Amino acid sequence: MSKTVTVEVGLGDRAYDILIGPGLIARAGEAVSTRLPGTRVAIVTDENVAANHLETLKNGLESGGVAVTATITLPAGEKTKSFDHLQEVIDAVLGAKLERRDAVVAFGGGVIGDLAGFAAGIVRRGMDFVQMPTSLLAQVDSSVGGKTGINSARGKNLIGVFHQPKLVLADSSVLDTLPIREFRAGYAELAKYGLIDRPAFFAWLEKNWQEVFAGGDARIEAIAEACRAKADVVARDEFETGDRALLNLGHTFGHALEAATAYDGARLVHGEGVSIGMVLAHRFSARLNLASPDDATRVEAHLKAVGLPTRVADIPGELPDADKLFDYITQDKKVSRGALTFILTRGIGQSFIAKDVPASEVVAFLRDSLE
Repeated sequence: MSKTVTVEVGLGDRAYDILIGPGLIARAGEAVSTRLPGTRVAIVTDENVAANHLETLKNGLESGGVAVTATITLPAGEKTKSFDHLQEVIDAVLGAKLERRDAVVAFGGGVIGDLAGFAAGIVRRGMDFVQMPTSLLAQVDSSVGGKTGINSARGKNLIGVFHQPKLVLADSSVLDTLPIREFRAGYAELAKYGLIDRPAFFAWLEKNWQEVFAGGDARIEAIAEACRAKADVVARDEFETGDRALLNLGHTFGHALEAATAYDGARLVHGEGVSIGMVLAHRFSARLNLASPDDATRVEAHLKAVGLPTRVADIPGELPDADKLFDYITQDKKVSRGALTFILTRGIGQSFIAKDVPASEVVAFLRDSLE
């Protein structure tokens, strides 16, 4: 069996570990009780994860001395990140009489992690919680760093809090049951870390992506490297007042495309939006004469090779016009005091924060991208 890798998120007295490796669900009780002795937990999960892994987790927690007092199983999908389901989780946690130093366990993909983490952040003014991400996207991105929240009709993740977990358990073997489309979507976030500031990692992925898909040590190392990259940024800028914004590479365009499809996962899931968004960010950078068009071509070629969509035209169904897409962009959290902020690039692994990007340039670029 492959070894377990530990990555620390260095936040002083709120530092926590990310454990990455196979079989962690079955051994969750030991990891949780070591760090949170005497805690009781409520598990929040979705129907798909529950069907495959919930009993293993409950047994793993209880055999390690962690009492499971409630299990909340929600529908799968982005639309679960709503006020109604947030209320459902809060009511169940309070109904189980959990105390502030008990914990919520977020057992699922990014949707469950964001929703359960938000509930933990506001119940009793902040409960402990543990992230147990079951998708590649959540393991390399959303489970690390303390961002939690739900969606609004006006945009994605507009309601939430920063609330750091006490522990992240990323069981690499659970990814074996992930649908290939979901694995590919998570891979987009993996590639993102190479494109931000780790060009050697992106080159490694170009050569080794098939081994990452196949599993084993290459998958664990890729997840660990992504977690190291994110942990470094979070330690420098926990509340996204500076460098952490770099993690949004591809997301401003991607979130607008998700909103344009009304978060319909049959048409577009988050990682696919990020994939298209990263290509758009590189193409937009080239259009502004910041980077070579060859970089955008290279990024698109790699993402297309792994089976990800790379162009707006790859999204099935009709989309709004460029002006409406621009409206979605202006609702995004990356807009500050009305000024448009994008993550652009000067080359592979040379991303930077670009403020006051002219609206006219964005609209013209979107118009061309929709043709």
